[in-house]
Formats: sequence, C-alpha cells, structure tokens
Amino acid sequence: MKKFLLIIMTFCLFVGPVKAEEDYAPGAKSAILIDSATGKVLFEKNADEALAPASMTKIASMLIIMEAIDNGNLSLDDEVTISEEAADMGGSQVFLEAGEVYTVHDLLKGVAIASGNDAVVALAEKVAGSQGEFVAMMNERAKELGASNTNFVNAHGLDAEGHYSTARDMAIIAKELLTHEKILEYTSIYEEYLEKNDGTKTWLVNTNKLVRFYDGVDGLKTGYTTTAGYCLTATASKDDFRLISVVMGEESSENRSSDTVKMLNYGFNTYKINTIKTTDEVLGKVRVEGGKSDYANIVLLKNATELLKNTDEVEDYKFNLKVDKIKAPVSPGDIVGSAEIIDSNGNIIDEVDVTVKNEIKKANLLDYLLRNIKIACSGKTILKQS
Repeated sequence: MKKFLLIIMTFCLFVGPVKAEEDYAPGAKSAILIDSATGKVLFEKNADEALAPASMTKIASMLIIMEAIDNGNLSLDDEVTISEEAADMGGSQVFLEAGEVYTVHDLLKGVAIASGNDAVVALAEKVAGSQGEFVAMMNERAKELGASNTNFVNAHGLDAEGHYSTARDMAIIAKELLTHEKILEYTSIYEEYLEKNDGTKTWLVNTNKLVRFYDGVDGLKTGYTTTAGYCLTATASKDDFRLISVVMGEESSENRSSDTVKMLNYGFNTYKINTIKTTDEVLGKVRVEGGKSDYANIVLLKNATELLKNTDEVEDYKFNLKVDKIKAPVSPGDIVGSAEIIDSNGNIIDEVDVTVKNEIKKANLLDYLLRNIKIACSGKTILKQS
C-alpha cells in the first residue's frame, strides 16, 4: 500500500493539473512562465527582481557559442586546448586538465549536461580569446535582446559582485537560445561519457533531472550557489507547444523541480498554440526585377502562431502582403517585406516578416535573349532590356 501511494503521489506531482495560481511557484523568490513562440507571459512572480543566476548564466554562454557556430566562426569539430585558467575553475566541472585537447562538440556536452565551469571557460577562450572578452559579448547580446536587468561578470555563474539577472531576462535569453535548435540535442541528454585524453572516461549526468522524469522536457539549465540558492530554467514541448519556465532562489533541488513541474502543468493544461499559417504555404506572387524568374512565391519567414486558451475557438485569418518589387538575386531567408495578419473583424493582430520560397538568381544576357525570343515566338512585342 505504501508503494502504491508513493506511485500515486509521484504521478500527481509530474502529471496532475494545478488548481490555484498562487501555488505555481510558492517557494521561489522569483519565477516566470512564457510561451516560447510568442514570448507571452503566462505566469510571473517577482520576475524583475535582480538575483544571482548561478549556472543559469551558461544559457547566455551557450547562446554566444551557438551563434558562433551558426555564423561559421566556430565548428563543432574544432579542437580546443585547455588553458590553466579553464582547468583551475572551481565549482561544477568535468575535470579537464591544462594542455588537454577536446573538440567543441565534447566541451559543449560538458557544459549542457554536467554544467562544467572548466568546459565553458575553455569554449569562451576559443570563441573570444579570453573569458573577459567573451563576457563582454554576453552582456552586449543580452542588452540587444532586451534583457536590461542583467549583468554578467563571468561565463560560468559562480557568485561574483555585480553578477546578476532576473527570471524575465533568463526567459528572454533562453527563448533566443532555442532558435538554435541543435542545442537541444545536448541539453536533452540525461547521461553521457566524456572520453578523456588519457583514455579514461568521465560520467556526465544532467543536473536537470526533469529531462528524465517529465515528458517533454529537453532543456535547459540548472544553477546553484549559496547566494543564488537553487535555480532552474527549463523548457518543454508538447504537440508543437513549447514553454519556458524559470525559478530562482529555491531552497532545494526538489523544490525547484516541483515548482517547475507545477508551472509547466499549468501552461499545458490551460493553453494551446494555434498555427495560423506555415512557411510552406504561399501567400502570393511578387514581380522580381532582373531575375532568372519573373515572379517569386512569397512565404512567411517563420510560422505564424497564436496562443489560445484550450477552450478558445480557432479563428480564420487573412493576410495582407506588403512587399515592393524584389530585385534579384534573392534567397529564402532574405526578408523582402511583411504581411499583416487580419482577423474576421478587420483588425490587424500582427505583422510578420516574409521571404521568398525559392532562390532566384540574377539574370544574365543569355537569359534576356532567350526571354525575348520566347516573347517573339509567342507573337508579343519584344521588350528592350536596359
């Protein structure tokens, strides 16, 4: 009977709905729950209180690293030589030694899974030349994203004077990190081995236990110091609906997990994401100037979505394209204009960026010649090209 009751209690903790909003994060000094797609706040508690973020700092560090990878300045296969500074880092670590060489891929596992301070400093030095320069990049990027109540002093999150953030800012930075979807391949790993240079292996276990025990959780980062208490920025996805939650200043790791579960349950039980239109659906055609093709199919740069209560009905929307003549060359991903999303009452509910569905290269003289021949053969007047 005791075992049966324990199973029921565990099930209620991780699956059951939350009834009272004040119970969503009762133990946290600060908390927030947002929809990852729209950024809409679903719940908050003292979300702008500046607190020590501990190792949640690494969310910003991983953002800078992933941006360096995506812009071509860094590769997962690049080798990193561990410096004395990185090897001497205290706190959580993956026990790197000065002079050892690892790939960016291996070090990123050390950061995302085991919260290795030594691993993140090694990557910071690889990206920016020094941890100091890397931290400057972190602060600049935070301000660009609107995380205005954040200041980082280091890349790892150990307590330091002037090192602080807020639950809201952590959610903002996490939302941007999730645009680099490959990071979830690392943060979703529960356990892994890091092969050392001497042939031995270090067992990496995810500090975010919800990765194993809550269906849909695939990131992001825990934190703990004596000043910060227990912290957790988590993300979970169900039926293409992704949430981001943050708790700061919890009294125990169990509390940070249970409060996170309560917020996630509230979000998934109360809201849903409606995809208004996907990037595969053509909105219309627009004339292309100087291209191998005369017209371009226009699509959304990213899916248009809206956040609804589970009880809300889905509405039909219209799109009003705002695109001037396009000049070739142009490629998918290039912003060529925008589209207004209009509801049934004629109200503009949003304006989103649009791009072209296919690449259109610039026309050459042969293209113009063949085009004019085609026109001539069809009996139409040949157009002069300037």
